[in-house]
Amino acid sequence: MSLIDEHCGLLAYDYQHFAHAKEFVFRQWCAFASERQALRPEDLSGACKYGSQFMRIVFGGSIEGHYEHQYNRIAGRLVDLGHDAQDVGRMRFPYLHEAGYFEIPEQQAAMRACLPRVGRWAEAFMGEQG
Repeated sequence: MSLIDEHCGLLAYDYQHFAHAKEFVFRQWCAFASERQALRPEDLSGACKYGSQFMRIVFGGSIEGHYEHQYNRIAGRLVDLGHDAQDVGRMRFPYLHEAGYFEIPEQQAAMRACLPRVGRWAEAFMGEQG
């Protein structure tokens, strides 16, 4: 099963849902940092593996990216939960897509390792939708 190819989501993508998803994932990212006894993050820097998989589960679409960053393509639109994160802002080409990167076994393993947590996040997020 591909972790990046086109996928049907649970919820229609729109700006209101995006704003809620961004706030929700940031809360989860902060909680995850606390679990690891890391400093509270200022933004979603470093969260793109989690954020892009969360967005794919919830809103559908696919995942694109390269060794520095990954993001979503939903209904033909580039969507990046961490678009305003400091790490993304420092990148020269944050939206370069290198499809071969996602074929690297270590990258596939890293993405699979995120899935249980991302699945729980998506379930909790859907529970917040009235």
